[in-house]
Amino acid sequence: MAEKTPIFVIGATGYIGGSVLSRFLSHPSANTFDFTALVRSEEKAKKLEQFGVHSVIGSYKDTTLVEKLAENAHLVLSLADADDLPAIQAILKGLRQRHAKLGDLPILIHTSGTGILTEGQETKGMAATDVIYDDSDFEQIANIKPTALHRDVDNAIFEADKQGYARTYIILPSTIYGIEKNLLVDAGIQNPFSVQIPMLIKASLARGRAGMVGKGLPFWPDVHIDDVADLYIILYDAIITKGPENVDHGVRGYYFGENGEHTWYDISKGIGEAMVALDLTNDPEPTTFTDEELEKHFGSVDDGNYSGTNSRARATHSRSLGWKPKYTTQDMIASIKPEVEANLKQKQTQQ
Repeated sequence: MAEKTPIFVIGATGYIGGSVLSRFLSHPSANTFDFTALVRSEEKAKKLEQFGVHSVIGSYKDTTLVEKLAENAHLVLSLADADDLPAIQAILKGLRQRHAKLGDLPILIHTSGTGILTEGQETKGMAATDVIYDDSDFEQIANIKPTALHRDVDNAIFEADKQGYARTYIILPSTIYGIEKNLLVDAGIQNPFSVQIPMLIKASLARGRAGMVGKGLPFWPDVHIDDVADLYIILYDAIITKGPENVDHGVRGYYFGENGEHTWYDISKGIGEAMVALDLTNDPEPTTFTDEELEKHFGSVDDGNYSGTNSRARATHSRSLGWKPKYTTQDMIASIKPEVEANLKQKQTQQ
């Protein structure tokens, strides 16, 4: 019997991580995978074991543990924090040691995000910008500033690939939407909710009217959670079928997750219309968050203004792999009302 491929998963209980893991569990080659997941909850660890996923209880803040688990894996799926540099350094150290000891060339598929494209595109909701990044334009991608969001982590990953002890690939989802439904959600293991849209919903419900940063004019790309999860599988299959060297990696290994774009106003108006339909307000038109509201609902004015940045992307490179996202921006708008209803239901259960 052929030896199984050891796969280390970080973020298995999260929105993206659980969705990707569920795809790998139903992959045609699933019986050849040997999964290890790092989880914080003993309860969820036991549940994951029922799906054949060996679970280690701990945190990716424990860099010694992360390093050891990475060293034991041929494939690492980094599906948690796009900004934790010590964690990624621990993963890379483990992969370096694996390569040195076994001669194996391990694979890292890391999750970043199109928030990296907001550098210099911050207009506090008052204007759209015309800078559009294409993941197949390698020179444009290479010139993203090192001060950009997520970029310090991504640069460390590029360097590992350059040094030759791992083959690295980075997927950059955009505004992910959709309440996820899969076997891990059903088992109570995975968080089924995204962040960006639910955060705006929560703030809007708290103030009794849909809100937006500035005039909501900037653009962001969007992508459905199912399409994002498919992208990971399509990338993995390409790596295995063609060989790691024959799939763009390292500084050329950026793959955007986008299938259309929206303005922030579009989202806020969708929230307003859902609130009217649910008799939560009598006016669907969003109004501008005050600085006090940004601080109250988002933690700080600066963090709140993130929902007024521009991030414009085209996933040409991802599509070149054969990725064919099915859901559109219209589907994103249609997903808002169920998210509002889910938020209200959560509130009721917490009371």
